[in-house]
Amino acid sequence: MEPGNITWISKFLLLGFSETPELQPLIFGLFLSMYLITVFGNLLIILAVSSDSRLHTPMYFFLANLSFVDICFTSTAVPKMLWNIQTQSKVITYEDCIAQMNFFITFAGMDDFLLSVMAYDRFVAICHPLQYLVIMNPRLCGLLVLVSWITSVLHSLVHTSMVLQLSFCTQAEIPHFFCELNQMIQLACSDTFFNNLVMYFAAMLLAGGPLVGILYSYSKIVSTIIGISSAQGKYKAFSTCVSHLLVVSLFFCTSLGVYLSSAATQSSQSNATASVMYTVVTPMLNPFIYSLRNRDLKVVLKRITGISLM
Repeated sequence: MEPGNITWISKFLLLGFSETPELQPLIFGLFLSMYLITVFGNLLIILAVSSDSRLHTPMYFFLANLSFVDICFTSTAVPKMLWNIQTQSKVITYEDCIAQMNFFITFAGMDDFLLSVMAYDRFVAICHPLQYLVIMNPRLCGLLVLVSWITSVLHSLVHTSMVLQLSFCTQAEIPHFFCELNQMIQLACSDTFFNNLVMYFAAMLLAGGPLVGILYSYSKIVSTIIGISSAQGKYKAFSTCVSHLLVVSLFFCTSLGVYLSSAATQSSQSNATASVMYTVVTPMLNPFIYSLRNRDLKVVLKRITGISLM
């Protein structure tokens, strides 16, 4: 890129999913519906956990935190996309783009860490049931969440500070519906070697590490369940972690699918569409997965909403 084409820019253009005007009302309605379901569904989980003393346990404490993070995670991208469709504008300022990227990385990291913490909670509950309340005491639970927040924020600040050092070209179109880190790096006209190096190293360390922890926890859980003599005991033990296992599978499989497809197709449009799975669909489905598979939570939600969940 010629030096003359490099300048300080004040805005980016978020291209979104489709340039076809006829599709914009459909996209707006679909994403508005999914966003409202995500927010209200996760708020109900938080309200249920906070309002009933029977749910004041480590498992539900982590679930309430996950619901809060899911609301924030989706809110970093979807409202701006809806606003752009409504106003027929694709513009996002440089400052807003950097802020959006920063918060998105933070909440994505929190999702990752909380899922690994919840796997550890299930590991202790099933493999060491007699010591469960001693090990998973309020102090440890709070510490695990605090460390997750600190690590996620620091991770995000590292990427954000490095992106702030980059120079961008006058052609600042982002083929996505939000300011994703990888897309920002690809747009830069300056050298991005260290940005890519840190991005892939952090992905392996901060995504791979929790995933390894989750796999290890579930390997021990499966081993313990196999050792239970009665079929009823096996079912009861497995039923306590099946919801978490479904959520983990959704989050990691969709995230992995996005990055594998981006490496294979190099199509930014298909990457944006695939990203919807872990940025919007997974946070929307989490409340349904946990509430429909959990008897205690269904009882509390029925009392709050007056609606019986099957």
